[in-house]
Amino acid sequence: MSEFKIIEEKENPLFNRKEIKGSVESEIAPSRAETLEILSKKFNVPRENIKIKKILGKFGSNVFDIEANIYSSEQDKDSIELKKKKEKVPEELAEEKPIEEKPEEPEKTEEKKEEKTEQ
Repeated sequence: MSEFKIIEEKENPLFNRKEIKGSVESEIAPSRAETLEILSKKFNVPRENIKIKKILGKFGSNVFDIEANIYSSEQDKDSIELKKKKEKVPEELAEEKPIEEKPEEPEKTEEKKEEKTEQ
C-alpha cells in the first residue's frame, strides 16, 4: 500500500477532533485495521482515538477515498461517536458460549399424539 495523501484536514474545536479526508492507492480495498495503522502513524496518535467514517472505492480504480475523525482522547471519541453493535459488546460477553439444549423425551411426545387421536 502506498502513501496516504491528505485531501482535506479540518480542525473541529467543538468536538475536539480533526476531520480528515484523504486517499490511498492500493490493489485491493484497505481494511479498517490497515487504515487505522496508516492514520495513527501519519498523525502520531493512538489507534483508539481514530474513528473511520468511510473507505470508498470507485469501480475500476485503485484509489480509495477515506474519511476519518481523529479525536484528542479516547473519552472524547466514545462520548461523541455512535457505536456499532459489535463495538458495544464487551469482550467477555462476545465469546460464544455453547447453548445447552434439553433433548425432548420421545415417550412424552408419543403419549401426547395418542391423547390427541383418542379425543
